[in-house]
Amino acid sequence: MRTTTEDSKYIQQHLANERTFLAWIRTSIAITGIGFLVMNLHIKSSSHSLSNTAVEIIGVLSVIIGICTIIFSTISYFQKAKQINEQMFRTSRPLVLFLAMLMLVVTLLFGYYFLISL
Repeated sequence: MRTTTEDSKYIQQHLANERTFLAWIRTSIAITGIGFLVMNLHIKSSSHSLSNTAVEIIGVLSVIIGICTIIFSTISYFQKAKQINEQMFRTSRPLVLFLAMLMLVVTLLFGYYFLISL
């Protein structure tokens, strides 16, 4: 006789939680990759000191945001798994808001970089 685990009662929700987690991981890889790409393209094309500073900040922030995304999405994944089993779901508004604010800062830095490199 097979016993039913708590997780098996909500298979679809747990699988959706895993897909969401993997989407966050892909996002963190993309964010980090953008920082490295900008740094590599800039190194080959310019030697302006102000734009060098902007690119270094963009690169560092991109890596930090990528790391934060991995950490916070992992925490969120485990919280969601517990919440699914307890049927007490809460949205990820703080995580989404925090990462959106960090990405806004990087995007503004991109704009600044492109303005000073013209």
